[in-house]
Parts: sequence; structure tokens; C-alpha cells
Amino acid sequence: MDNKKDKPSEGELEILQVLWEREPVTVKDIHAEIASKKNVGYTTTLKQIQRMFDKGLVSRKKDGKSHLYTSNIKLHETQNTLFDKLLNTAFKGSAMNLAMHALGKSKATPEEIKQLRELLDKMEKGEHNG
Repeated sequence: MDNKKDKPSEGELEILQVLWEREPVTVKDIHAEIASKKNVGYTTTLKQIQRMFDKGLVSRKKDGKSHLYTSNIKLHETQNTLFDKLLNTAFKGSAMNLAMHALGKSKATPEEIKQLRELLDKMEKGEHNG
């Protein structure tokens, strides 16, 4: 995967989120989803998707008069790339500092705390390999 695919911009990530949830999808549907959360023009969304197509982030196929778009990058791969960047730039590579910061900034649900305990137990037993 080339470098452009590794680090989507904030705007590209918004579009990718829609694709990962609902693909294949038209520009009209992508725009409707994004516009429901923030003020953005249709032509802005269209231009962004065209740039993403040119960069190889998305594929499209003709469907009548419209194009249906799908993502060429996986959610998990993107999360890993963004996580690594955040970990290395903001937390100097310390997963502990990142975890402590995240847990200190938000309220974990009882289920999340249970899952965290289970993960820690597995790590102590050497069963978790990241």
C-alpha cells in the first residue's frame, strides 16, 4: 500500500466511514450522510470523492446514471496506521501513556472495564499478542 493510502485526511476519513458502513454507495448518499452532521456542499463532497478515486482510495462502478463507490482500504488497516501515528507522535511510543490518557479522558462503561480486565488477564498469562 502506498503512502497516500496509509494516511487519509480528515475529510477522506469521513467519506471512508460512510463507505465502511454502507458500501457500495452513491455520492448523493455519501453527501447526505456527511451533510446531516456538518454544513458541506454537494460539489465539495463530489470533488473529494473524485480525488480519492484518483489516489486509489476508492473504486467505482457504473450503476445507471450514477456511480457506486467502495473503499479500497480496510477499516482495520486504517485504524492501525492512525493508531501508530498517534502513539508515536503524541505519546512518544508509550502505549501505557496513551491508555492512561484515554481512560482518564472518558468514562468507561462497566462492560468496557470488564473487557479491559479480561484483556489484562490474558496479557499477564501471555495469551495476548497485540
